[in-house]
Amino acid sequence: MTHRVRLRRAAAIVLTVVAGAAAAVTAHPAAAAAAGPAFLDPAQLPPHPGSAWYGGPVTSGVPDPLPFCVGATLPGATSQYRDFWTEFDTNAEQITVVERDEARAKTLATLLNNAVRQCADKAEQEDPDVTAEWRDYGRIDVEEGARVHGVRTTHAWTGNDVHLFSVGRDGRTVTVVHWGQMGTFDGIPLPGFKKTTRTAVNKLY
Repeated sequence: MTHRVRLRRAAAIVLTVVAGAAAAVTAHPAAAAAAGPAFLDPAQLPPHPGSAWYGGPVTSGVPDPLPFCVGATLPGATSQYRDFWTEFDTNAEQITVVERDEARAKTLATLLNNAVRQCADKAEQEDPDVTAEWRDYGRIDVEEGARVHGVRTTHAWTGNDVHLFSVGRDGRTVTVVHWGQMGTFDGIPLPGFKKTTRTAVNKLY
């Protein structure tokens, strides 16, 4: 919480200036903490060959509809998210959760990674017209670590969709970055997405 310093009317001008400066020093960290973890900027998403990226506001809660693969695992009460989109069919989102302590954050990161690993099998079980595949694209050495996954789904009527997910953690803060578009694994911007993931985790606290 940011604290306001009440200035006494009878104080000397010099004391007022000193008190005001002290208030600014103590208020700055509190204001930064209240703002929460920083989110990706649109320009930090993997470059799209035909469009700039655009971003919505940082919003409390979870996206509606829930994100593919990880939506059911996210704690709505402590989540924030930001949506991103292009002028074509490529979109992305970042969801960040600040847990009470590092142990709970570590557990949440494990649950989210497991949700993505199991996503392809679950999609096939829920819809007989869908075939799906999961790929593990490895760990990124940043803060407490991040892992990158790929999920491709093929629907009998609508064709192929491909998704990239990363789950990263810094202390008690966990973030998920999701990128998706129509297509297959052949068209994914994997190096760019790994760079985006590293940036996202480095912006946490």
